[in-house]
Amino acid sequence: MALSVAELDQQVLGWLQEARLSILDQLKQPMQVNQKTSHRDLVTNVDKRIEQFYIQKIHDFMPNASVISEEGYGDEVTTLDGDVWFVDPIDGTLNFVEQHHEFATMLALYHDGKPVLAWIMDVMNNEVVHGGPTIGVFVNKQHVDGFEDKALSDGLIVMSGARLLGNQIGLPEIAKEALGFRVYGSAGISYCHVMKGQALGYISVMKPWDFAPGIALALTLGLAVTDVDGHAVDMLSSGTVVVSTPSSHEDIMRIENQLKSV
Repeated sequence: MALSVAELDQQVLGWLQEARLSILDQLKQPMQVNQKTSHRDLVTNVDKRIEQFYIQKIHDFMPNASVISEEGYGDEVTTLDGDVWFVDPIDGTLNFVEQHHEFATMLALYHDGKPVLAWIMDVMNNEVVHGGPTIGVFVNKQHVDGFEDKALSDGLIVMSGARLLGNQIGLPEIAKEALGFRVYGSAGISYCHVMKGQALGYISVMKPWDFAPGIALALTLGLAVTDVDGHAVDMLSSGTVVVSTPSSHEDIMRIENQLKSV
């Protein structure tokens, strides 16, 4: 018998707890760390092991589902038709390696391009932001009631430190208008702050496994979700993603448009 969405949510929460115990165990042992595109873009044996764990769980549970994943153990996916999972085993690997803190493990399920469920676990704090359109958003077992629709100047905005330092996608100007800005080095941790109402939004350049879980949860809460030009996000491509309260999103788009007209 097929599981309901709520039952599937609980089942995957069990996978996350299994993954968490494995990650915590691996933190006590020597870690194999390799560079991908740069000395700041890392992959570890733990990333690979956890991704393989998730993919095995997914394929056992949904044999016909496709998987888009960070470390290459998923499928070659060219369409969002049917069931598509997004897997980011360790989000914020640099934090994972250097701090043993401020990193996440994330999953999302979409059906025909629409979000079904998503899970973002702050591993060290054992906190999971999870849910979807039919059940709402939860922080562990606590339901998230909504958000305060503040303007950009009235709240904190989370952004990519590298893009900010590189004077890219209008981040310096956005940071100046915001009440304050924060950089966490992990999309998952950043999204957790937004979903819990601790920040107005998050702006970065990301890959699908980085942004799919956050977008699913954001849309469920009624937050604005676009690329930096105000268009719909391409779920199969890397690109800019803006997730924020509607009012702060208007402010961000105004700043972006002003910069284009200069």
